[in-house]
Amino acid sequence: MRREGERRLPDDATLTTPIIRLTDLRKSYAGAPAITGLDLDIASGEFFTFLGPSGSGKTTTLRMIAGFEQPDAGRIELDGKDLAGSPPYARAVNTVFQDYALFPHLTLRENVAYGLRARRVPNAEALARADEALATVRLEGFGDRRPGQLSGGQRQRVALARAVVNRPRVLLLDEPLGALDLKLRHQMQVELKQLQQQTGITFVYVTHDQDEALTMSDRIAVFNRGGIEQVATPWELYERPHTEFVAGFVGVTNILREDGTLFALRPEKIRLSSTGAAAEGERSIAAKVTAASYLGMSTRYLLTTATGEALTVVEQNAGFGDGAPRWAPGVAVHANWAPRSAWPLASAPIIETPGRTAS
Repeated sequence: MRREGERRLPDDATLTTPIIRLTDLRKSYAGAPAITGLDLDIASGEFFTFLGPSGSGKTTTLRMIAGFEQPDAGRIELDGKDLAGSPPYARAVNTVFQDYALFPHLTLRENVAYGLRARRVPNAEALARADEALATVRLEGFGDRRPGQLSGGQRQRVALARAVVNRPRVLLLDEPLGALDLKLRHQMQVELKQLQQQTGITFVYVTHDQDEALTMSDRIAVFNRGGIEQVATPWELYERPHTEFVAGFVGVTNILREDGTLFALRPEKIRLSSTGAAAEGERSIAAKVTAASYLGMSTRYLLTTATGEALTVVEQNAGFGDGAPRWAPGVAVHANWAPRSAWPLASAPIIETPGRTAS
C-alpha cells in the first residue's frame, strides 16, 4: 500500500534508475549558502517543477544541472553518470530561457537548425529536422519568417522547437513564460504540457508561479532557503502540505492551532452559515465578516472569529445572484468545516523519495 505523500511516477519510470539524481548538493556565493545539502531524484519522462520564491535556490539548482554553475560539493548524475566537470555542451540537456535568445537575422528554420549545424549534422537533415520541430510546436509553414515577425508566444514556441530538435534527454526551462501576458501564459502552459507528453522528454521547469506549477507538473519540489521543503504531486502539495511554508506558498490557506499542533485549512473547505447549526461531526466557529471581494467565479470573504483570529473563506458563485455578496461586511456568521479538511502540519520539512533518506 502506498504511504500518504509517497511519490508517484510515470508507468515506465523506475525508482532505481532516475534520469537525474542530485546528492548532497551544495553551493555558496561569497560565503553565503545558496544550496544546502540538497537530495533529489527525477524520473525519466516526468514534468518536474522547481517551485519557490526568489532566492530560494531553484534557478541555481537548474543552472548546476545545465553545467552553467559548478557545485561546491555533492554529485549531479544523468542516467547514472556523474557530470562533475562536464561542460554544458557535453551534457544531454538543453535549456530554454525567458528571453528566447533567438538570432534576429536568421529565419526560424535557421534558428532551429543552428544547434544541429554546430554538431555537424548535414545541412539537408538539419533543415528537415528543423521543419519537423516547428510543426511540433504548431508553426509549420513559418520556417522562412524571422523572429521580428512573430508574437511573443510564437517566439517562445520557436525557442522550444530549437531546444527539442536536438532530442535532449532532459529539457531545462527557466521561467520561460514570465514575459508573456496572463492569457497567453495560460495557453502556453497547456501547449508545454502537450509538447512534453508528445516528445516524452523529461522537463525540469523553474517557476515562482504556484498556479503554473499545479497546472503542468507531474511532481513539484518546493524550494525554501536553499533546501527543499516537500516533493509531491500537485494534489498532495495542495491537499496534504507537510509544513506551514508549503501550505502558505502553494495556494491560500488558514493556519489553525489546536493542542500545540498546527493545521492547514483551505478557504474553499469552509462552509458559512447564519446559525451555529453544523452538519454531524463538523467543527463550527462564530465569526464576523470583515470584507467581501467579488472575484467572478467566486467570492472571497475575510472573517474575524470571536477570539480575534482571521479566516479566509471562498465560495463559488454558482447561482444567478444580483452581484451582491451573500454575506455582507459586519454580518455575524458561523464557519463550519469537516475535521478531515484541517490537515496537520509537521514542524520540519519532509522529503518523500523512496530509497533516499528524508532531509
